Amino acid sequence: MTLIEQKRELRRAMLERRAALGEAERRAASQALAEMYRQERPFAARGVVTGFWPINDELDIRPLMQELADAGCRLALPVVQGKGKPLVFRAWSPGEPLDAGVFGTFHPAADRPALEPDALLVPLLACDEEGWRVGYGGGFYDRTLRGLRTRRHVTAVGVAFDAQLISAVPHGADDERLDWLLTDKRACAFV
Repeated sequence: MTLIEQKRELRRAMLERRAALGEAERRAASQALAEMYRQERPFAARGVVTGFWPINDELDIRPLMQELADAGCRLALPVVQGKGKPLVFRAWSPGEPLDAGVFGTFHPAADRPALEPDALLVPLLACDEEGWRVGYGGGFYDRTLRGLRTRRHVTAVGVAFDAQLISAVPHGADDERLDWLLTDKRACAFV
């Protein structure tokens, strides 16, 4: 099986696993994620932190983003610029309106300033114990992290339900590792 086929099969299985979580479990996980951040502090609560607006059945990280805003972080959300291009991050504060984007996403308006992050909260479908992740397959975060890491130090924190942590994620030369994984039940640093 090729790497592409392995990732495709893993995505399918993880989408099913995530979809099977109940609504009460989802709400509890969203609050527990913010609590886990308070306990473990995978990055300093200062500077620019990018989040993402949850789509479909992703873990709702909005309580965590509110907490980060309350702690003085400048927040930004990703904007897809096009196929094969890195993400750009536009300033956003809780309560500000969002525009509809591609793939069912929402992002700040085009007139909001672009910011370079110090830390990124990265969505994923699966992550392993070495920090390899698989996302939806567009490569947006891998390209973005690669570019950012050539210019500055950034901390990439995958955020997910604990059920999305698995033993091994297939990966190749174009994949970027995470620095941390933050779930509703644990925080893992990858060295």
